[in-house]
Amino acid sequence: MENIYLQALMGGGLIGVASLLLMLFNGRVAGVSGITHGAITSLAPANWWRWLFLVGLIIAPLITALFGYGLPTSMPVGLPQLAIGGLIVGVGTHYGSGCTSGHGICGIGRLSKRSLVATLTFMLSAIVTVAFVNHVIG
Repeated sequence: MENIYLQALMGGGLIGVASLLLMLFNGRVAGVSGITHGAITSLAPANWWRWLFLVGLIIAPLITALFGYGLPTSMPVGLPQLAIGGLIVGVGTHYGSGCTSGHGICGIGRLSKRSLVATLTFMLSAIVTVAFVNHVIG
């Protein structure tokens, strides 16, 4: 499949279907930060699904690589920048009561006003960051 737009459409569709199935069968929102936090902080047997979800996030790119899709071969930033970025995202998900997947995919799908505001904030922050990095720093 050479068309990057078709790949993005298929990937987005699969994320939507997975989120819907998680909500239907488990009654949970597919917010990755909440799922990760719950997996790490509680080893209760009822949390097995959280670990499966996280393992799926890790192996999905490896499975798609078997079908000819490329994986990144390098990172444009070093480990310290990656760690700082991860901490900033973690603080943001704490104060924003969720992450982009929880608010952007599931929250907007449920017509949540709070999720709409959170998603608009995420997107505005991303636009400002890219503009700053590309036009001020770079």
